[in-house]
Amino acid sequence: MGDDPDSRPILVAVGNPDHVEQLVRTAGDLARVTDGRIQIVSVVSKPHNSPFSLYTDETILEEYAGTSRKILDKATRVAPDDVTVTSEPIVGRSIADGVLTAVGQTNARALVVGWQERKRRTDAVLGTTVDRLIQRAPCDLYVERIGQEANTVDSILLPVAGGPHVRPAASVAKAIAARNDATVHVFAVDASQTDPETAREYIARAELSLEEAPGPHIQVESAIDDGDEIAEAIVEVAIDHDVIVFGATRQGVLHRRLVGSVPRTVVHRSDRTVILARAGDVVDSPLKRRLPWV
Repeated sequence: MGDDPDSRPILVAVGNPDHVEQLVRTAGDLARVTDGRIQIVSVVSKPHNSPFSLYTDETILEEYAGTSRKILDKATRVAPDDVTVTSEPIVGRSIADGVLTAVGQTNARALVVGWQERKRRTDAVLGTTVDRLIQRAPCDLYVERIGQEANTVDSILLPVAGGPHVRPAASVAKAIAARNDATVHVFAVDASQTDPETAREYIARAELSLEEAPGPHIQVESAIDDGDEIAEAIVEVAIDHDVIVFGATRQGVLHRRLVGSVPRTVVHRSDRTVILARAGDVVDSPLKRRLPWV
């Protein structure tokens, strides 16, 4: 793959036909503002202990990828008409391995995946597949909560607290706002661990990120809350918005807190569409070390 940004797709990974429209719509918003394209992939899993391990990838794709192809067909049908869309099944030792392979093969600019809340106890924060993608995917990553989808979007909440992930969060917030003629509300909390000047700096940097993000001019409003509890303040204002876009927290990229306790709290207590954005340039993977243009 070349290093021309326009040739690098927005990759969207789909695995459930009931979820494809939600994810492809978000990928379409990201692609549209740059006149880019979408690449949709569905992974056929080939674990080491599976009978599939006896077959070549080519044989698996020819004879056993029927379900993945049906999912891709539906995803292609519901994709936006004004965005170039391609699709293909891909074989991987696991879902995460397959998606990471697709990211490397396409040199994707961004990856959009879905996440669904689970009732069972687990050591994973968002599920083993999504957790691994958060740690390893060497591109901007957007994790959208499945099943909580806004029918109309008039207002997007962008809570900010600094850090490198504000840039991709602002990009997707602006892309969604551009499609819906919606307003992005930048929100910071002047909690006890911050100070008014720091909160104003968070706001200013986010406003600059929105201005620099691809796409047409959008309406932006900003506010600072003086509450002591960040999550509580966001939950309270979230009811007035249709979509909430978080940047991942600023802790180390391999740390569990990358997802952040505040986004997790808001997700559990809000019924709004939620997207978690994680910047690709914080991931120091072997793939990135081999790719000078990333």
